[in-house]
Amino acid sequence: MINLSSLDINNKNLVIRVDMNVPIKDGNILDSTRIEASLPTIEYALKNNAKILLISHLGRPIEGEYEESFSLKPVAKYLSKIVNEQCNVIDDLDSKSFFNKESNIQLLENIRFFEGEKANCKDLGAKLASLGDIYVFDAFGTAHREQASTHSAIECAPVACAGLLLQRENKFLSLALNNHESPYVAVIGGAKVSSKLELIKHINSEADHIIVGGGIANTFLKAKGFDVGKSLFEDSMIDIAYNLIEKGKIILPKKVVTSTTFEGKNVKETLVSQVGHNEMILDLHLEEETIALLEDAKTILWNGPMGVFENIVFEKGTKDLSIAVARSKAFSLAGGGETLSAINKYIQSNDVSYCSTGGGAFLEFMEGKTLPSIEVLNSK
Repeated sequence: MINLSSLDINNKNLVIRVDMNVPIKDGNILDSTRIEASLPTIEYALKNNAKILLISHLGRPIEGEYEESFSLKPVAKYLSKIVNEQCNVIDDLDSKSFFNKESNIQLLENIRFFEGEKANCKDLGAKLASLGDIYVFDAFGTAHREQASTHSAIECAPVACAGLLLQRENKFLSLALNNHESPYVAVIGGAKVSSKLELIKHINSEADHIIVGGGIANTFLKAKGFDVGKSLFEDSMIDIAYNLIEKGKIILPKKVVTSTTFEGKNVKETLVSQVGHNEMILDLHLEEETIALLEDAKTILWNGPMGVFENIVFEKGTKDLSIAVARSKAFSLAGGGETLSAINKYIQSNDVSYCSTGGGAFLEFMEGKTLPSIEVLNSK
């Protein structure tokens, strides 16, 4: 894989695929994390006298149709302020304005407004690749999608390379995947076993311990024979969960926090053996020995919360987990939107060795799969 930092980009025109799919309300950006993650590549290019055209998607508009609510104009406005240079939005692939003298940074309108993006259209990919001298892929969060801007454009570009963010993601995720130190503790939370089954299976062969939380823990508790009341669990996953428990690495909670409503009515902490038929498990209690495992670990992989932490009544499991990860001297890797939200809520991002910007891409990478964008970059 060619890296941006190894190329001479002085006076070159760079087309950079970034991930600026950020939440926007009334024209205001609610969370700029993904934009901030792209800044090192943007600033590196500008510092080295390159002109840049950024490409990103935003939301899920009807492909080929313009929708104001999915426009990247608020992103361009935000970028103009933080890079201290006017960033204009271009909405026509045949425009004569690309890489003009007015500004060193431009933003193509939402790539999903252009027909053929999701279908990985070769013609669209070739057009995107032809706009500049070098095609830079820096959108790790979309690297698992085989689309025109994430695959065909890389394939068609005379020169294609990885941006600084992608280099970091590849470095740190590969470290956790292939060169981890033991004890290796994985923490897998969230709603469904089915969405993370491949991750759990893969990690089961690598990690020393797997702490499960959220709805995933409920399915494992059910497989263990406990009554989980009205809690979310997946009946179709019971046998698979039982087989994983039998391998001896899954750590289940001994105490949980239950309620009869998601709002927090009749909340109580109870043993897993005493969950009522009309109760839901919405958080868990991390035992001292579980916290000790995290603090003594050499490698920690964290994906998903322990409970419905958005409600203060059910935040203790996720909060205690966050603090334990922060205190550990292990190499810690975290990924997934809810995980990063928990980190930002309870600790600091620099309390974790590396926070991945990927959701689905993070999961697939850690499952040992080769991501399409990385695969095509490796072939260049």
